[in-house]
Parts: sequence; C-alpha cells; structure tokens
Amino acid sequence: MSLSPLAYADSLRIGTIDFVSPDEIKVLLEIDAPDGVALNTGTPRPFPRINGYVLIPSDEGHMVAQVEWITIERSQYPKRRGMQDFGLVDLPYPLRKMSLNPLGCLYYDGSEASGQEKYRFRRGVESYPTVGDSVVLPTQNQLRAIVESGDNRHVIIGTSPLAANAEVAVDPDRLFGRHLAVLGNTGSGKSCSVAGLIRWSLEAAERKRGEKPNARFIVLDPNGEYANAFEGLGDVRVCAVEPSEGIEQLQVPLWFWNSEEWSAFTQASERAQRPLLRRALREMRSSSEAAEDTVFLLRRKLSSILITLKSQVRNGETYEGWKFGPKLPIFIEDLEAFSREFIDQRESLEFLASKVQSLLDRPRQTFRKQNGQTGYNDFPATAVEEVIAHFQRFLTTLGGAVYQEGPNEDSPIEFDGAQFADHLEALAGQETNAQFFDFLIMRIRTMLSDARVKRIVTGTEEASLAEWLESHIGDNQASNGSITVIDLSLVPAEVVHIITAVIARMTLEAQQRYRNLNRGEILPTVMVMEEAHTFIKRYNDGAENQNSATICCQIFEKIAREGRKFGLGLVLSSQRPSELSPTVLSQCNSFLMHRISNDRDQELVHKLVPDNLRGLLRDLPSLPSRHAILLGWASELPVLVQMNQLPEHHRPKSDDPDFWAVWSGQDSDGETVEREVDWKAIADDWQQVNISAEELDSEKGDE
Repeated sequence: MSLSPLAYADSLRIGTIDFVSPDEIKVLLEIDAPDGVALNTGTPRPFPRINGYVLIPSDEGHMVAQVEWITIERSQYPKRRGMQDFGLVDLPYPLRKMSLNPLGCLYYDGSEASGQEKYRFRRGVESYPTVGDSVVLPTQNQLRAIVESGDNRHVIIGTSPLAANAEVAVDPDRLFGRHLAVLGNTGSGKSCSVAGLIRWSLEAAERKRGEKPNARFIVLDPNGEYANAFEGLGDVRVCAVEPSEGIEQLQVPLWFWNSEEWSAFTQASERAQRPLLRRALREMRSSSEAAEDTVFLLRRKLSSILITLKSQVRNGETYEGWKFGPKLPIFIEDLEAFSREFIDQRESLEFLASKVQSLLDRPRQTFRKQNGQTGYNDFPATAVEEVIAHFQRFLTTLGGAVYQEGPNEDSPIEFDGAQFADHLEALAGQETNAQFFDFLIMRIRTMLSDARVKRIVTGTEEASLAEWLESHIGDNQASNGSITVIDLSLVPAEVVHIITAVIARMTLEAQQRYRNLNRGEILPTVMVMEEAHTFIKRYNDGAENQNSATICCQIFEKIAREGRKFGLGLVLSSQRPSELSPTVLSQCNSFLMHRISNDRDQELVHKLVPDNLRGLLRDLPSLPSRHAILLGWASELPVLVQMNQLPEHHRPKSDDPDFWAVWSGQDSDGETVEREVDWKAIADDWQQVNISAEELDSEKGDE
C-alpha cells in the first residue's frame, strides 16, 4: 500500500532538536527511529551512521547536517509516549541522542523530465533551527544531490559510501588552481590517488575536446614510481639520471642555477664568499657568447684586476695600505703568467706589470714589520688612477672591459662549468686571504668530477633554454605530450635538493614570463611533488647560511603563495604532514586525506579545518585503503570518497613488499615467484664501472 505524501514525509522523521548552537545541534531520536537500517528512504540504508547526513526542514528548504556522535542516556522516567524498549538491557528508559554539525542548505530546484525532484546544495547556514524542530532522513535523491552538488564537476574521482554511492566529482579549476595536499600513511593509497587524479582529469578533457588536451603536468618523482603509470595518455616524457629506451637524460644545467642556489650548494659565507661568487657568475654569464675566444678570456681576467683596483679607494683620496698592498704582488704574478699564455699581447702585459710594480717601488711605500713581513703605507689615489688608466686603455684596444655590459648573475645564460671554477679561483687569488675560498672552489670541482652529477649538470649534448622548456613544461599545444615525469631516485643526495629547486624555480619563472608576454593570459600547469616532506620541510628562519634543503623549500613556498596568479598549481603528496612547511600547507585550499595514524600528524590536520568539521577527521586512523576524505575548496562539503580503482598496470610502483610470496615461491594465485639477484651487476652500476668505460671510449674517439 502506497503512502500519501504527508504520511511518507512523517515516516522519514527520526527525532526532534533539543539543543542548538552555531557549531553543534543535539537531537533526541524517536523510539521508533531506525536502529540499524532505514528501509523507508528509497533503498535500504544504514542508520544511524557516523558522518552520515540528515535534514532539518526549514522555510527555504532543508538544512543539511552531518552526524558527529551517537549515544544512549539513562532516564529514570519515560519522557515520551511509547513502551519501554526491552532490547536494551539495564536501561529501563533509554533515550537515544545524536550530535550534528550543520553544513549547508538543500534547496528544491524543480523536477527533471523523468519526474524526479531536483535539489541544489549550497554551503553555509543563514538561519538555524530551533528547539523542537523535526529531523528527517534524506531520500535517495536528496542524498545524491548533497554529494553531487557544485558546478563544473568535470572529473569523477570516486563514490561516496555515506551517500548511497553517489558519484564524487570535482572541478579541475578548484582542485588544481588553488593547490592540493594529498596526505596519508604509507600504503593508504596516496600515490594511486595522485596518479588517478592526473589520469582521470586528462581522460575527461580528451572526451570533451575530442583530441589530446592542451594540458601540462610535471611530476617530481623521488622514488621512481611513476615512469609507467601514465601509459595510454599519449606521449609521456620521462627524464632520469640513467637514460634508457623511452627515458631521456635528466638535465638541469649548472648555468640555470642562480646565485642563491650556488651559494647554498657551495655553503658560501654571507660576508666574503658570496660577493665573490656573484661576481664570478656575473662575469661568466657576460663572457658566455665568446667563451672560446682567447682574447675574450684575457679581457675577462684583466677586467677582474681592474675591478679590484677600482674598489679599494677610501674617501676618494687614498687606498688602505694594509688591504690594498698585498694584492699588488698577486696582480704582478698574474700579469706575468698572462704574458706567457697570451704571446701576442706579451709586450703590453709586461708593461702593465711594470706599472703595478712602480706602485710598490714608490719611496717609503713599503716597510719591514717586526715579524719580518712586508708592510704597506696608504697609496695615493692619483698614483693608482694612473695605473687604472693604463689598464683601461689596453682593454679598449681588446674590445673593452667585460663588466661594463651584460646580464646579472641570475640570468640563465650558458657558460662552461670548468672555466667557472678556474675563474673563481683566479678571483680568489686576488684576495689577501685566498685560502678562505679553497673549500668553495673544491665543492664545485668535486661536483664536476662526479660522473653521475656531471651528466645532470652538463650532459653530453646540452640543450638550449628553449629546448629545455619544451621538454620539461611542454611544447606548443602540448604536442609532445601532457605529462613530464622527472625521476629523482638516483640523483646524488648532495645535489637532489638543488636540482629540485632549480626545476621548480625555472617552471615558475617561465610561467611568469609567459603571462607577461601574453597580456595577462596564463598557461595552466600543475607541478606534483611526491614525498613532499623531504623537499618542503620546515626550516629555521634565523639561520645565517641557508642550505640546499632550505632553498628548495623556499621556492615551493613561493609557488604556493604566487603560483595561482601565473597558472601554476601545486599538488603535494606526503605521509608526514607535521614535517611540511606551514607556509605551503596554509596555502593549500583542498585536501585529500587518506589514513593518518600518527598523533602529531592528526593534530596538525585537525588544525587545518574548521572546528565544526573535525568530527569527520576522527575517521582518519581507521580509513581503509583507497578511502579518503575530500574537503576544502574542491568540494562543496567534506565527503568520504572511495577512490576509483586503477588497473594494476596504471598504478605507481609503490606496492607493499611481497615477503611471503618470495619466501614461499608462490603468490596468492599459485603463480611461481622467483627473485634472482646479480650483486656484481649492482656493484658495477653503483661504482659507475660502465659509466667510466663509456667515458673512456668517448675520450679515445675524440682523440
């Protein structure tokens, strides 16, 4: 027998409100309310259920609330009509109660062609109910409308177990445009969720467009998990330290590095070493166009001496003897060495050396100290300026001093790394405390001598800046593919943070320049950072010398703050949110949270959401794999999602180790499992035996 509309509406009633506050509503359940399964909502559905949804009728429609907790209170006397419930032992008059978190309002929006009613959910509550108001169960149609609300829901990512398996879909502009954090323990499904979000987004765009989308994803992969995760999505560019078939050589040329990154890598001190390092970078970038011209090399070396001569004047009248004097013998030695190296300019160089010597030969210019060393009185500026004039005239005949024009020290202009170390050493030799720069130069030479690092920062066939941008961010209309996977798994530890920082900074600066040259239009790009707690780790602001990890974190903080304006979205995946930079986390507007069991991580996650939503996060320690809570800007309301299943060949290589299958020799399907090992091959790879042989063959071929 069918029920009348009024009778059906009354059958959905489950209780009345007996407490109201802005962040909590308490409900006294009816005696005849469902205590396990609700059968009157269209299909059988569990009720009451933690984090499930209920409705409170209002003038504008229904207020939507989420169940936070359910309890039974002991009552000495019956407080309502009905018989004693003998199903609950020791509670003569049990009163079932539940607490609700108000979420928003559900409005009637007409009827569909099929006759089903349409509803529209809107986040936020304008008016609250009062004590005595009814609480009802949502129908199947209403429940789906709550979860499936929102505009531009183009990408389906899963279903909601708490909402009749309604489809959970997201707007990519909201998901990627304002940064997303995917958080959860190891094995909770983070990597599959990240790979799925990328795959499902590109597949939806391809269905809409009818061809491969003009999309750009850059996946920074420190564990080498994603190399094969995007098969079937067109061309996928994979870059790694050791190239092979389908995998390109990872290249991050050292001339991409700016002065901050060089300073962090070399651990240059702020007062003395960094100014010299910046000067060397500026001069190297200025001389890049004529790097093979021997005359230009001489110009650069003489210009360095000229800069030092000009910089030592005090009050425009004198040069301090104790500081300026010890440099002059060094200049003379350099000029004599230049005269032997540059035969065609020997006469002029010897003349300059004699002019510098004349400064030392001035009467009473030098004296003998008590310790036997040579002391220097102050030098008159007029005498030094005469020597400076000779240097300038000679440099003019060669083409001018190189410092007079050219880019700054941070411009990505190509130069040779070996020459950079030599030039820095020459500049250090002009200082009175040259030994103070030995460690700085040694760090650079050590890096260039490491075969694995050298292939990354110099490469065999180094690409131009334009070619690098095309390969890593994507060509015009993404004709070379929409995804770049950068495998960082074998990048040496001493440079991995710098390499990651340079890639991220170059991507951000490229986006900035694109907008500047295209009248404010942006090129939507998403950067994905796996194991984000390693690269975006909180640091000490007060440290004088910032290390590589700090520089890496700072560039991601800049992307988090400014990337949205330039079309660069950020997706972070981490199993330790408590170790992440607070600046980056605070800029993430959407969160996809898998199982989190660590108490510190749970505490941090609770601080990221409003107080009235924290009840949902209590599910985090017990979430099954593939289940996650989506909340923030990408979702109209917090929702528990069972993420769509990825086929095994589309999943990142992050499965749990199969100890038992290897030990027993059989997997769960009865298939034979064999794991052979060749430690010699691993040792040869580790010790770079093959690399050395290849380089040796290459050198023989050059000869």
